[in-house]
Amino acid sequence: MTWSEMQPLLSQACWDTLYMVGWSTLIAVVGGLPLGILLVLTDRGGLLQNTVLNKVIGQIVNVARSLPFIILMVALMSFTRWITGTTIGREAAIVPLAIGAIPFFARLVETAVREVDGGLVEAVQAMGGNTWTVVRKVLVPESLPSLISSATTTIVALIGYSAMAGTVGAGGLGDIAIRYGYQRFETGLMWITVAILAVVISVIQFAGDYAARGLHRRGGRSGAAPKLRFLKAEAASGADTAAGTGTIPAQATEAGRAPAAEVTKVP
Repeated sequence: MTWSEMQPLLSQACWDTLYMVGWSTLIAVVGGLPLGILLVLTDRGGLLQNTVLNKVIGQIVNVARSLPFIILMVALMSFTRWITGTTIGREAAIVPLAIGAIPFFARLVETAVREVDGGLVEAVQAMGGNTWTVVRKVLVPESLPSLISSATTTIVALIGYSAMAGTVGAGGLGDIAIRYGYQRFETGLMWITVAILAVVISVIQFAGDYAARGLHRRGGRSGAAPKLRFLKAEAASGADTAAGTGTIPAQATEAGRAPAAEVTKVP
């Protein structure tokens, strides 16, 4: 097969792969982010502690993650047909790709959110912040670099899943590698497909790592979190001084009043 014959096939396959992975990633983030945060909030000692709900959600996530993607794809064929009207093509492949990626991303989100300093959560609560405020002002901004790394890992995994989906007619680079590279013995085309996948994954990984490092260098936080750290440090310093002298200095008293003023400014 000549390059002029390969080029249109590869161009369409690349577009199909990016289409499937893009939509699947969007659905996985929309579904997995709140699910991962909910796993943290409902855990023991969480803001919405509910052990039963936490165990139920955790078991569902574990079962969904334990299924090999090829089995999950076959098991969801009836559901996929009900959603898209077909089980073949890139639109049909998005359904199992997204469902398989949601629990995967949710566990990564859970790990990232658990790394947030609990003192910041306590500071927001002390200033009268509710659970939604804690999530919006602390948990998500503080874990944003790790969340970006988690999303990058999910995208890379979805690219591998999409290649596997090509074995059942989903299209994309995996379909080209199977139909032409394996079944028609076009070894050159198969290796070109492998090279394209390697380049795409490398570019995505580099972009994700670069974004995460950039957020780490800038603190990876919204404006509210540094203020909380400053107030927390001042409060701790004032408490130490008070413990040593038996009196509460004026700075500590002002630091104690400062959060109330901050809360009125932050919606």
